[in-house]
Amino acid sequence: MAGSSLLMLLDDIATVLDDVAVMTKVAAKKTAGVLGDDLALNAQQVQGIRAERELPVVWAVAKGSAVNKLILVPAALLISAFVPWLIIPLLMIGGAYLCFEGFEKLAHKFLHSKDEDKEHRKELIKAVANPAVDMVAFEKEKIKGAVRTDFILSAEIIVIALGTVAAATFAKQAAVVVSIAILMTIGVYGLVALIVKLDDMGAHLCKQQNATAQFLGNLLLAAAPRLMKLLSVLGTAAMFMVGGGIVTHSIPVIHHWIEHIATNTQPVGWLTSSVLNGLAGVVIGALVLAVVTLVSKFFRKN
Repeated sequence: MAGSSLLMLLDDIATVLDDVAVMTKVAAKKTAGVLGDDLALNAQQVQGIRAERELPVVWAVAKGSAVNKLILVPAALLISAFVPWLIIPLLMIGGAYLCFEGFEKLAHKFLHSKDEDKEHRKELIKAVANPAVDMVAFEKEKIKGAVRTDFILSAEIIVIALGTVAAATFAKQAAVVVSIAILMTIGVYGLVALIVKLDDMGAHLCKQQNATAQFLGNLLLAAAPRLMKLLSVLGTAAMFMVGGGIVTHSIPVIHHWIEHIATNTQPVGWLTSSVLNGLAGVVIGALVLAVVTLVSKFFRKN
């Protein structure tokens, strides 16, 4: 009797773990869109730091990210346990914010000339090269900015993950959200560390006598800036698709309309759905930016 009870317990544990693993995988797919931007933003935040200080700065931001998640995960679980009706409104607010961030990036790109961006970069490089500049204060500002960025994007990831498993038991919700928080922190900052050191790895390989090593070094040096640009573009597109998808999914009429069109455009229905959600995200982002701009102007006047 005791043996069969133990086997039943082990079977229950295995089932729960399997369910958690499956739900974690689904939640990870849902949050993947946010990660592209998270990765690009955090990699950009540590640009301009001296090479020998890049990894310590990434580590400092990663610790800040862990603290963010220690605050956000319990808060999200408490909301799920006591006020679950808040999850959908929070998801919609989060989705609208993602669209706003994405549209703000587009607006910045079109409203600021390349010369302005180049000038800003030159000033940054001069500041880093100048021994009179307080690099400790400079690093602290970079770290604070990156941790703030992480807090916003981590909140998005956790709320999206929670929304994915909203119908599950509290224990499974906790297991999935905690798993996502840990995996995303390790994954994002591991990749950020790798990306910011790509140019150093390339420079090291270029110094080798081996022709293959030199070729790989030149390849890395050429790929590093392009990878950053690609991540930024993909991250912005993901913001519109994920943010727009969250908002449209919460509005039944629009959601069913997009599903209907996607069904009628098989076998590329997934692409149609993504494009329509992305376009909806652009419109939502433009509307939110317009509202934010008007409100800001109103408060400045008063």
